[in-house]
Amino acid sequence: MTVAKASTCCAKDGAVCACAQKATCSCGKQSALHCTCDKASLENKVEGPRCSCRARPAGDCTCDRASTENAAVSGATCACGSRPADGCTCEKARDGGFNPALEIDFTTRK
Repeated sequence: MTVAKASTCCAKDGAVCACAQKATCSCGKQSALHCTCDKASLENKVEGPRCSCRARPAGDCTCDRASTENAAVSGATCACGSRPADGCTCEKARDGGFNPALEIDFTTRK
């Protein structure tokens, strides 16, 4: 079975998308897209420009790559201006239907 991952994922050479494993909701209590606090209705949506793993909004990354992901984009940008030209992560991207909430994380299950 092959699991699809975002074309912008930070993983190299077929490795697991590390940022997707470490991203949390804004309160930090749950994994990104699995929020259970009063912000859940907003936190658990995947729409508009996202960070590389597509689990958080662009500019709102909470993983180890947050300093890079949340930095202002310089140079050519995608149509919305939130991401580099070759790193579009919104619905308009060629793989815009990618939804990390549908992935199963077997790395943390016992």
